[in-house]
Amino acid sequence: MFRAEAKGKKLHFDTEDSLVGANEVFKDRETGSHWQQALAAATDGPLKGAQLKIYPFLLTTWGEWKNQHPDTLVLKPLPGYAERMAGVSKFIRRGMSGEGAAPKGAFPLDHRLRPKEIVLGLETGGHWKAFPLSGLRKTPVVNDRVGGSPVVIVHQPESDTTTAFDARLKGMVLRFSAGNPEASKLVDEQTHSTWNAYGKCLEGPLKGSQLKQFILTPEFWFAWSEFHPQTDVYGLAR
Repeated sequence: MFRAEAKGKKLHFDTEDSLVGANEVFKDRETGSHWQQALAAATDGPLKGAQLKIYPFLLTTWGEWKNQHPDTLVLKPLPGYAERMAGVSKFIRRGMSGEGAAPKGAFPLDHRLRPKEIVLGLETGGHWKAFPLSGLRKTPVVNDRVGGSPVVIVHQPESDTTTAFDARLKGMVLRFSAGNPEASKLVDEQTHSTWNAYGKCLEGPLKGSQLKQFILTPEFWFAWSEFHPQTDVYGLAR
């Protein structure tokens, strides 16, 4: 999810009928520049080298989103959307199984994970790390580092909602554990404050504090690794 603006220009995009590394390429109408989806960057044309700003977003279920944002607006579906959803949902579930080879045209593969393993990619300070979804389903709260930054990753298994935060606050590096089986509540070891899965402190000495959120990018492993070749992988050595 990108801000449709670069170098002071508001942009409108169309999908091109071409892939690079089995990854979508799109073109802006204003300058004709081509953009690589995985990099959010222009690869040729007048805007070559420009980077689109990624908006914070959350991949979650409608139930979890509505619970957190009861007054949300909803994009009205186009005619025929409901009829197509059964087949689309089945295709998505099959795609998230991790089974199968990378699409034809993908760059040379990094074999540390299966090509279609779903990972949540995180970038901070020029460092990249991939967190396999299969691992997060077993360990819903992960305290880790990406480059020099301490991070906490929170996975709510019921909705497969995953969030990430900078674990630094008020001069402390906080370490968290799940406060319930759903990981909808967390407890930090330093002050024993209670937090929700969205980085907000609900009770305790740090009540009212908000952790800085990181943006997680959900991708197949083949896509994340080919465009982030220096990436680390949680649970694996390079």
